Amino acid sequence: MEFEETVSTTASIDRCWAALEDVTAYPRWTASMSAVAPLDGPELRPGHRFRIRQPGLPTTVWRVREVTAGTSFAWDAHAPGVHTVAHHRVDPQADGTIRIRIRIGIRQTGAVAWLVAALTATRTRRYLRMEAAGLKAAAEAAGAADDSAAAGDDTASTGGR
Repeated sequence: MEFEETVSTTASIDRCWAALEDVTAYPRWTASMSAVAPLDGPELRPGHRFRIRQPGLPTTVWRVREVTAGTSFAWDAHAPGVHTVAHHRVDPQADGTIRIRIRIGIRQTGAVAWLVAALTATRTRRYLRMEAAGLKAAAEAAGAADDSAAAGDDTASTGGR
C-alpha cells in the first residue's frame, strides 16, 4: 500500500530543505509527531536512527536509508509483519515555486499485513496531510522571518530612512 501527499510553496528550496532535514524539529511544526529523539546523533545521514512518537501509534525507531542533500531522504521502520519506507522530497517546479512532495510507501508482509493496512490507512493519510502542511508553513515562516530581518538590517544601515 502506498500513500502520497503533495503541497506547493513559494519558499526557497533551501528553506524547505532546512525544515525537512531537521527531523528533531518536526514536533514543532506537525501535530502528527509528538517527539523525535536521535539515537545516533541528530544529523540526517544514512544509518542514523530516530525514535519517533506519534499520537495513537506505538513509538517506532526509524533508520535513515538514504539522503540526497538538498533534495530528498528516505527512512524505514519495522514492526511485526510490516516494513515501512517513507520518502521525503523537495522538487523545484518550472514556474519558480517549490513542490514539496512527501510520499510514504508501505510494503507489508506477513499474515496480518492486510489488517495493519485497514487499521492505519485513514490515520496515515491524515498524518501525511498534517506533515506536508506543517513543512510548508515552517519553510514559509522561516522565509518571512529572514525577509523581516533583512528589512530591519537595511533600515538600520540607512539610519532608519
